[in-house]
Amino acid sequence: MAKDYNVAVVGATGLVGQEFLKLVLERGFPIKELRLLASNRSAGRRVTVGEWDLEVEETNSKSFAGVDIAFFSATTEVSKQIIPAAVKAGAVVIDDSAAWRMEPDVPLVVPEVNADDLEGHKGTISIPNCPTTPLVHTLWPLHTANPIKRIIVDTYQSVSGHGAKAVQELTDQTRAVLDGNSATAHVFPHQIAFSLLPHVDVFLGSGYTKEEWKIINETKKIMHEPDLAISATCVRVPVYVGHCEAVHVEFSHPITPEDVQTILRDTPGVTIQDEPSVNLYPTPRGVVGKDDTFVGRIRQDASHPMGIALWIASDNLRKGAALNAIQIAEELVARRLI
Repeated sequence: MAKDYNVAVVGATGLVGQEFLKLVLERGFPIKELRLLASNRSAGRRVTVGEWDLEVEETNSKSFAGVDIAFFSATTEVSKQIIPAAVKAGAVVIDDSAAWRMEPDVPLVVPEVNADDLEGHKGTISIPNCPTTPLVHTLWPLHTANPIKRIIVDTYQSVSGHGAKAVQELTDQTRAVLDGNSATAHVFPHQIAFSLLPHVDVFLGSGYTKEEWKIINETKKIMHEPDLAISATCVRVPVYVGHCEAVHVEFSHPITPEDVQTILRDTPGVTIQDEPSVNLYPTPRGVVGKDDTFVGRIRQDASHPMGIALWIASDNLRKGAALNAIQIAEELVARRLI
């Protein structure tokens, strides 16, 4: 007999939280009771989710009594502070923050890649950073067919990955510039409108940013390849939604673009858009609201005989965050792990 679940959404008024609530309805996840949680700034707001008219509550350590599944899309600090209490109350937590991703006993999961890692979970499950998910989603089936030796990835990340204030800043700056005025930067260190910044998250002593190290370390963990050679450069671009990635991959054995297309066509959740003669390739505008990871510009890498270059685009609020989280919940239900 199918069971319905009591679900709590932390960060319910944020961009990812709102996307999660849409997906819950779209995918028909079996919910008995839905609890919306957020910071004290959003507490008291009313939100309509399908047939529910719900009041947003302030998140605290006592918010999870009777909750089966808790989805967190909050700051790393909130996740570190509140998640242990949620797990202690009996909830299985699916966390969108960086708080627990690299903890050895916390599964870091993209269901199409490493769903088996959910077995034996201890109450907390992490989802990767939004550019990591489409990267491993695309490369994993290729890696299983022809082991990958090295990855170079350059990301082009939309402002929604930084949150609602970043989205508003792009709008405000764009209007200011088009009106002939100067743009003021608050969220980002420089103007993002009509520009781009090779700077996502803070810089580390290595010269890489924290975002770049997230991609490097998370990819190794998800693919169970701790010695995989990988380098990343992350760039923020003046796009509202949709992350793109230029990827160069070195394989162990020769591989052709046709081989790559054949493998990816059989990969659930991957759509190939690759017909340059008619200007068909993935764009951020084209993937908004779509669940799949889109791949195009698949070609032989001119610099290496065993290399492939390709282009990836995905909706960072969906597959990069909310969709991946609900797919994990669906997998937990299917495997009777909750």
